[in-house]
Amino acid sequence: MTNGSIAENITGVRRRLETAALRAGRDPAAVTLLAVTKNVEPERIAQACAAGISDLGENYVQEALLKQSDERILKHNVRWHFIGHMQSNKVRAVVDRFAVIQSVDSVHLARKIGERAMLSARSAEILLQVKLDPTDAKFGVEPADTLRASESVRELPGIRLLGLMGMAPFSADPEESRVHFRKLRLLFDRLPTDSREILSMGMTGDFEVAVEEGSTMVRIGTAIFGRRVTP
Repeated sequence: MTNGSIAENITGVRRRLETAALRAGRDPAAVTLLAVTKNVEPERIAQACAAGISDLGENYVQEALLKQSDERILKHNVRWHFIGHMQSNKVRAVVDRFAVIQSVDSVHLARKIGERAMLSARSAEILLQVKLDPTDAKFGVEPADTLRASESVRELPGIRLLGLMGMAPFSADPEESRVHFRKLRLLFDRLPTDSREILSMGMTGDFEVAVEEGSTMVRIGTAIFGRRVTP
């Protein structure tokens, strides 16, 4: 999708992000750029870190663990986010190695995460993943259940709810994502103040619309690293 260097791509994404924020009357500094590193080699991730990326998102635990121990990445001060579907048998690894878990799709999973975090005498920082596409089989809390689920999660020991995450249905037209992002932001706005730190929505194809609708974190892979081929 992009032919520039990784640093040039990041500059381009930041410019687009800034323009979208200003268009909506927002401070561009209020939106964090998270680089999605699924299927990206450590050397290229290190280049992104050198270009100013401080938040990295991974979908798969085993792939992430290898990268987190790579010296080329370790020398940078980065914060790792888990953004993929999380199976119960991966709770220990994810809680112990990720700063934020964005893809918490049930109160049951949040409870297991909290139990593991308590063994380390700390609170796990999480987002509730909201299912924005009613026709898709993807995971997430139903929008109608989100506020009720958030109340339950906030009461769990070992958990700190930072906000919400969601993915709009795929479309070639970014404008079709707007209604879904707006729905998620309205839910986010109804959370208690201390659970309104992160609204994670927007990817390469629709992040400008997400920023216009209130996203505080966009998850960008292709626009930074180019199209990747799954091994």
